[in-house]
Amino acid sequence: MQKIIEKNYKIIILILLSFIFVVSVLNAGNDSLIYDEAAHIPAGYSYLVAHDMRLNPEHPPLLKDLSALPLLFIQPKFDIAADFWTKDNADASQWNAGKSFLFASGNNADQIIFWSRLPIILISLLLGFFIFKWTRELAGVTAGIFALTLYSFDPNILGHNHFVTTDIGIAAFITFAFYYFLRFIKEPTKKNVFLAGIFLGLVQLVKFSSVLAFPVFGLIILLYPLIKMHGHKSRLHCLGEYLAKGFLVFLISFVVVYVFYFFNTYQMPQEKLPEIINHYFKPYDTRPINVYAREALFWMNGREALMPMADYLFGVARVFQRVAGGNITYFLGEISTQGFLSYFPVIFLIKEPLSLIFLIVFSLAISIFAIIKTTINEPRKIIHFIHYLRTQVIEFSMLLFIAIYASTSITGRLNIGLRHLLPIFPFIYILVSIGIFRFIRKTHHINKYIVYTILIATLGILISGTLSSYPYYTSYFNSLGGGPTQGYKFATDSNADWGQDLKRLKIFLEAHPEITKIKIDYFGMADLDYYIPGRYEKWWASKRPIEPGWYAISALFLQEGIYDQKKSDSESYRWLKNKKPLYQVGTSILIYHIVPQKDK
Repeated sequence: MQKIIEKNYKIIILILLSFIFVVSVLNAGNDSLIYDEAAHIPAGYSYLVAHDMRLNPEHPPLLKDLSALPLLFIQPKFDIAADFWTKDNADASQWNAGKSFLFASGNNADQIIFWSRLPIILISLLLGFFIFKWTRELAGVTAGIFALTLYSFDPNILGHNHFVTTDIGIAAFITFAFYYFLRFIKEPTKKNVFLAGIFLGLVQLVKFSSVLAFPVFGLIILLYPLIKMHGHKSRLHCLGEYLAKGFLVFLISFVVVYVFYFFNTYQMPQEKLPEIINHYFKPYDTRPINVYAREALFWMNGREALMPMADYLFGVARVFQRVAGGNITYFLGEISTQGFLSYFPVIFLIKEPLSLIFLIVFSLAISIFAIIKTTINEPRKIIHFIHYLRTQVIEFSMLLFIAIYASTSITGRLNIGLRHLLPIFPFIYILVSIGIFRFIRKTHHINKYIVYTILIATLGILISGTLSSYPYYTSYFNSLGGGPTQGYKFATDSNADWGQDLKRLKIFLEAHPEITKIKIDYFGMADLDYYIPGRYEKWWASKRPIEPGWYAISALFLQEGIYDQKKSDSESYRWLKNKKPLYQVGTSILIYHIVPQKDK
């Protein structure tokens, strides 16, 4: 089998990447505008045509720039005289820009949304190829194909790789940054220093959580020269060389950040950033972090040469402020803004395919067994640890990043979806594949066939489960979570309901002419009048009296409306708690029919 794979690996790669592309393009056309895209799509277009980052400055510009590139050929109308550009506050402006740009300017909203999503799909294909490439370099062609297969058939990848958000983008660029940085660590040539700096800069332009890679990179720069084989050089000389070249890598990265921010902001009025700062970092807030952030940002913005970096550092400060502040979260029958320590571990266990979880456990068991065996045979642990770092610094770096990123996510308050763990997913696929196939190489001939049989069966379960869940990958849950249709009972937001099913509601209503008007409480930014004009009446949890008729309730609003204990029964959806919906549109919109009291 291994020989067949190695002989035909290019064809297999093409098939796997074609599968990702076809499924993603279909979903890009069928899924409605999701919540975050309403801010990201107009923001990206404004950066390219107006070179002004007043919209959505809390995220870096690179992915939004790339998503907006196809729109330059469409040339949609973008009204910089509208209130969202001239009057609205920093928070309202980004959402009102989405409403205006997509649905109120005479533009073709579906065309804009689809073409904006295409660059993200292409980035996901490039990430898939990189996962194969890196795994092949570390453990061979078959391991590379195995890692790419895990990536290609992970429903959570397919659920997010066609949206204009930062999630797949950060997963891709953090992988690229690690690849080129660790190439520099292994071979600190001028070329590798340059490439490491470029990609370290690019990842900072994708998402601010990329700063969590810095401790890993800093530690490796300090540690690796002290344990590598030096030849005629002393350890201190080698350390000094690495520190100097590492500084150059970081310097190049900040030059990249500066250049991109300058391009995106050079027509932004100098007084605009202070307005945005005052909106998010209130002048009356006397907490030290708020005071120091304001002082630093105002000082930098007051110097024209530093204005691009002021915009960049505002985004960094804003993200840390948001994480500390939390978000309203429904999780396992509770509502909280303080976050749940169990959130990400549980979400991972109920949203990732069980076959992939099995492979992770299998790979960990192999690694633990090898460590125990080595320790028993040779008790000088420190020597083995040094040898491990010297020969497997790449795997160590991946594991360290996974540990830092996962622990930061678990202890943070921003519990709004498994998607926030996507940056560690490529490293999981790579490490699992390396661990399993290194084990196979050392295994007895008969045992190899047993392991291959287990792997083939596991991949078969993964692939069949993913295919059977099409097209509901955004709301994918494994059988522990009740599957895509029942997962909203465990968690909502981007795990289950991100506004992706409004176009499916339109199709549903066309198939049910008996529903002349439906009361709708829709979680999303797609415009109801654009898709179902004249067929709906707006509804919300506290609206009274409860009237007979048809109701379409988004899963997020339903769960928050039922389980928010701060709301009285008269302000909630608890009257729907024990009612079974007649239909489920997509997976996120539940349809109820309430009959008059006298007919009961």
